[in-house]
Amino acid sequence: MAGNGTGHPTSGGVLIELPPLRIETMRLTLVGDTPLISHRWSDKAKKLMLDKQMKKAKAAKEAKDPFADFCESLYWLTEKPAKPTEREVKKAKFGFPVVAFKAAAVDACSHVDGVTKVEARGAFHINGEFAEIEGDKPTMREDMVRIAMGTADIRYRGEFRRWSTTLEVRYNANGLSPEQIVNLFNTAGFAVGVGEWRPQRDGSYGMFHVATSAEVS
Repeated sequence: MAGNGTGHPTSGGVLIELPPLRIETMRLTLVGDTPLISHRWSDKAKKLMLDKQMKKAKAAKEAKDPFADFCESLYWLTEKPAKPTEREVKKAKFGFPVVAFKAAAVDACSHVDGVTKVEARGAFHINGEFAEIEGDKPTMREDMVRIAMGTADIRYRGEFRRWSTTLEVRYNANGLSPEQIVNLFNTAGFAVGVGEWRPQRDGSYGMFHVATSAEVS
């Protein structure tokens, strides 16, 4: 899909012809190579942060609810019940922010020749806000983590063990070719990853590759 060149008159009456943008769309299916750990900011955590910034009185700490924390860590595409059950989790659809995949592909420019992060950031965009995660339903994982001042805490988060997702990528063909975009996402899946404990953060979760024709047929 390409537009037509457009003439733009200047204050001096000179007509400037601009080359048309060649905006194309491609669909990429990403296949997970390692489990994806989801860690959405919970509504409770966001409220605590806002209350602290507004200097509100600090309430007593609530008892930890592992299953509720697990449900809060997920990006629900279907309507999230007030108190989800295991059955409702198994029936629901979940997603992951597309900005995470774009950020991974942009950061992958550090590992490939010929494309800078600045060029990539403006040369392609991913449609939508969330990409649906297909495959296994999420399971609850328990992890020991270190928070402020080295304090230990237990976190309960959702993990997709076998997963895939399809992205709709809009790109300027004057700046990037389809082969370059596929290469960026392939490199991103190995070197950067998405989600918690990804390679970019010294982990090995959230790794993926661009599906081959045999995998999507």
